[in-house]
Amino acid sequence: MADGVNTTVTISPGCGPRRRGNAQGLGVDDADDVEELSRSALLAARNTGEVGMVHSWELVTAVDGPGTRLTVFLSGCPLRCQYCHNPDTMRMLEGTVERASDIVAKAKRYRSVFRATGGGLTLSGGEPLFQIAFARRILAEVHAAGIHTTIDTSGFLGKRLSDEDLANVDLVLLDVKSGIPELYRDVTGGRNLQPTIDFGDRLNQLGKRVWVRFVLVPGLTDAPENIAAVADIVARWRSNVERVEVLPFHNMATDKWEHLGMAYRLRDTKPPTPESVAAAREVFRSRGLEVY
Repeated sequence: MADGVNTTVTISPGCGPRRRGNAQGLGVDDADDVEELSRSALLAARNTGEVGMVHSWELVTAVDGPGTRLTVFLSGCPLRCQYCHNPDTMRMLEGTVERASDIVAKAKRYRSVFRATGGGLTLSGGEPLFQIAFARRILAEVHAAGIHTTIDTSGFLGKRLSDEDLANVDLVLLDVKSGIPELYRDVTGGRNLQPTIDFGDRLNQLGKRVWVRFVLVPGLTDAPENIAAVADIVARWRSNVERVEVLPFHNMATDKWEHLGMAYRLRDTKPPTPESVAAAREVFRSRGLEVY
């Protein structure tokens, strides 16, 4: 979800690098069995989490959690972030209908890679909690198989996760998009900051491992008072936040926004300077946080 630079990894000789691609690569290559479901049966299967809408997937290292990750991007998100680099995942219009069992089987096939690298499965998006039944089923089955699980979330829908659900999540990548409520609404298209804070507080109470992500966008999120506000929020979770990643904005998604016919307000925004990124990181460090 948050901006960053993805690195592909070759899994085995002859396999080649796995990059984000058609979601049918997850296992439903034919997909006839899914397509033949009646509309009512498909709705029922979605409600139980048996199937869901997957935008894409990739095998990546050093971005979406520790080790090599099978990152699955689910379609759908309640936020409309100005700097979103996956705007094609906002609405459930692009992607393919996939069975949860096929995603679980895919993850299991890479267990040896995960063991060797300390990696696992990451559910991203979009917002993975938007399709809560689907995400819940995948996380439970993958975690039961002994595979490390991560969710990449804004926390806005964190209430949808029960404590039992969170027991199946080993790491939360929590995007804190602003520390000032008014600015948060501007950044996200009218959503409120408080659900993210509430979710972060709950994760802290449960002692759940968290990596916080904050995207530094010139002219939007980089005001000193906003950086300080985010740092103050995250500092209250110091006991369970293992690291804070201050990610420099990039506008490489411009073509995606234009292709979708969506107005991209940050088209002419330049990436932050290395000096401004370093200064922002120091604000978090001053709160006793580990920062990258």
